[in-house]
Amino acid sequence: MRAMSELPPEVLARRDRLPLKPAPVVLTGALVELRPLEVDADADALHAVSSGAPFALAGRSVGSYDPDDRIWRWMSGGPFADAAALRGWLAALAAEPDALALTVRVAGTPVGVACYLANQPRHLKIELGAIWYGTIAQGTGVSAEAAHLLAGHAFELGYRRVEWKCDARNQRSRRAAVAYGFAFEGVQDAHYIVKSRSRDTAWFRMLDAEWGTFRDRLAAYAAARGWKTT
Repeated sequence: MRAMSELPPEVLARRDRLPLKPAPVVLTGALVELRPLEVDADADALHAVSSGAPFALAGRSVGSYDPDDRIWRWMSGGPFADAAALRGWLAALAAEPDALALTVRVAGTPVGVACYLANQPRHLKIELGAIWYGTIAQGTGVSAEAAHLLAGHAFELGYRRVEWKCDARNQRSRRAAVAYGFAFEGVQDAHYIVKSRSRDTAWFRMLDAEWGTFRDRLAAYAAARGWKTT
C-alpha cells in the first residue's frame, strides 16, 4: 500500500494542461507510423487488411483466415461485411470525447488501429485500447513498437498512469500486456456487456516511475520481432 501524500504543485499543474480529448499527434518509429485516424480515407484499406481475404505487404503475405478468430472476437465490433460497416464503427470510435484514434501504418499502408481511451486528465491517467491489427502485422514488432510510442508519448505529456484493459478471456492481449511491461492488477467481473455477452475485464497498468525501466526493454523487444518477410 502506497503512503498517502500530497502531490507536488508541478505534478498537479499538469492536469490543467491536458485536454479531455487527447491532442492529435503523429508518432514515428523504426517500423510503424501512427497518424490520427481519417475515417473516410482509411476505412477501405483497414477493411482490406482485416476482412479475412489474402493480403500482402512489404515482403510478407497471408492467405485467407477467419477474421473473427484472428482479429474481432474480443472487440466491441466486427467482423465487418464491408468497408462501409467498418467505417461506421470507426467513426463512432473517433468521435468519443475522451479518445484519440490512430491509424497504424507500415510502409505507408494501414495495418490496424490503436487508441488513447478513457482519458482522465484530472487524475493523470489514460488507457491504451481498442487496439487491433490485421493478420499481416500479427507476430511482428508492430504491436510492441506502437505500444512503446503510445506509452512514451503519454508519459512525456505528464500522465502518471497508462492503463491496458482487455476481455479476461483474451489471452493474446494479456500476454502482450505483460510482455510490454504492464503490471496485472486483477479482473473486474461483469464489467461490460459486449456483443450481448457479459465481459469480465483484466486490468493492467504502467506508472511513470516504471517507464524508465521498460522503455528500452520494450524498444528492444519490438526490434527483435521486426518485420520478417515470408
